[in-house]
Amino acid sequence: MIEVKNLVKTYGAHRAVDNISFRVEEGEILGFLGPNGAGKSTTMNIITGYLSATEGTVTVGGYDVLEEPDEAKRSVGYLPELPPLYLDMTVNEYLRFMYDLKKCKLPRQKHLDEICALVKIDHVAGRLIKNLSKGYRQRVGFAQALIGDPKVLILDEPTVGLDPTQILEMRNLIKRLGKHHTVILSSHILSEIESVCDRIIIINEGRIIEDDTAKGLSEKYSADHRLFVTVLGPVREVTALLSGLPSVRRVEQIAQRGEAYEYAVEVAEGADVRVELFNRLADRHWPLIGCSSRKLSLEEVFLMRTQQDSLRHGETKKGGKAK
Repeated sequence: MIEVKNLVKTYGAHRAVDNISFRVEEGEILGFLGPNGAGKSTTMNIITGYLSATEGTVTVGGYDVLEEPDEAKRSVGYLPELPPLYLDMTVNEYLRFMYDLKKCKLPRQKHLDEICALVKIDHVAGRLIKNLSKGYRQRVGFAQALIGDPKVLILDEPTVGLDPTQILEMRNLIKRLGKHHTVILSSHILSEIESVCDRIIIINEGRIIEDDTAKGLSEKYSADHRLFVTVLGPVREVTALLSGLPSVRRVEQIAQRGEAYEYAVEVAEGADVRVELFNRLADRHWPLIGCSSRKLSLEEVFLMRTQQDSLRHGETKKGGKAK
């Protein structure tokens, strides 16, 4: 349904999107993750046709976004992070205006009534948008994305401004829509991505660094021979101590937990370093806050991979300059 090939977007010397390629199949819900400035919104704007690419191609439903923009855009419903609302219109007026703007051919009032009921704004349809709460404005923005029954939905932070009950309702709505639509969902709420999406792409500094299911990512970075150790102590010295333990192959700092830091310690298969680890930390009076073998959450994988990638990419840049 969506195919992105060798996509590049530059702003002067800055590469916002750096040669990325991926496919989204019909009926798939794809989670699009990345830190602020990673290139998520830029990529989504190119898919919708709001931005042009510097290099590469994007096709939606078989239509090239650059060569056949009208056909491609007709297949896409887009909810940006800040919905494009006209605050002095009522909800009904705005949706009728968007219906005309999109040149929708479906029965007008019946179609709009169904959308309003679906996103639960039918009871505020006669109110001015400027008098609605942020959550309801977000729902109105979602409603305009659904006009025309597009095959593809691009949702950028769709639950911003919603309360916990509304977030749950929106998640269920996205799941239902995913049965009949192809969805790309961007969100900073990683539990939302994990519960809704069939597949996850993590983008960092304009490059795709992971493309897998949430379960696949957890299993990939949570092998049985990894210990997750939280220690209250100086980072460099603790890292050196962990690295020096017998049978330890690799140590990675994952995240900060208050004043302590969590480390992923990879050990040789069948090895048990817990007693030696405890004794060495006790000798240095560095409290061991936690030690476990467990699956990484999506949040932990996300933090670990983006931090690792940024570090490696920065070192590569420095190395290139030195040459």
